[in-house]
Amino acid sequence: MIRLCDIVFSFLGLLLLCPLFLIVALWIIVDNPGPVFYRQQRVGKDGKEFGLLKFRSMRVGADKMSLITIGEKDPRVTRAGYYIRQYKLDELPQLWNVLVGDMSLVGPRPEVRKYVDVYTKEQCRVLSVRPGITDYASIEYIDENRLLAQSKNPDKTYIEEIIPAKIALNMRYIDNQTLGEYFKIIFLTFWEIVR
Repeated sequence: MIRLCDIVFSFLGLLLLCPLFLIVALWIIVDNPGPVFYRQQRVGKDGKEFGLLKFRSMRVGADKMSLITIGEKDPRVTRAGYYIRQYKLDELPQLWNVLVGDMSLVGPRPEVRKYVDVYTKEQCRVLSVRPGITDYASIEYIDENRLLAQSKNPDKTYIEEIIPAKIALNMRYIDNQTLGEYFKIIFLTFWEIVR
């Protein structure tokens, strides 16, 4: 039933958001010429990699410097990219990933291989479900970039503090994958973005 909801909602979302997609695409091109979309290899269900789609919010080639974004002062983020990220508009193209089955609307956020490789055996349970656009960890860590900006070693902080805390939150949904929980997380996400 959850997969059916994913297909219906992602299809409707892509259809209804077409005008917004065009506006964001033009904004990205005018602000910083280059591709509109950015595709990054992430680890999904059962450890299989897939290309996660986002609106590009950084300068071309910026991902070769670091895999994590550090606060609002990250010089790699474009002017348009700052606002696109603030309102989570960069995540909207992932509706395509949901439609084709790489992701679900709700589930643990997919990580890059570098960070999955440091998971403990217990933490690898997050790979037993389809990754999602949002979950309890996404809501709790909506200002993750600001936390990392305050760290002297953002990569170490991410691996040792943020990943374990996020995975603990992921388990709440993994252990209770019901339609009620699915809609609750979607509602809480919208509420947090609006708030």
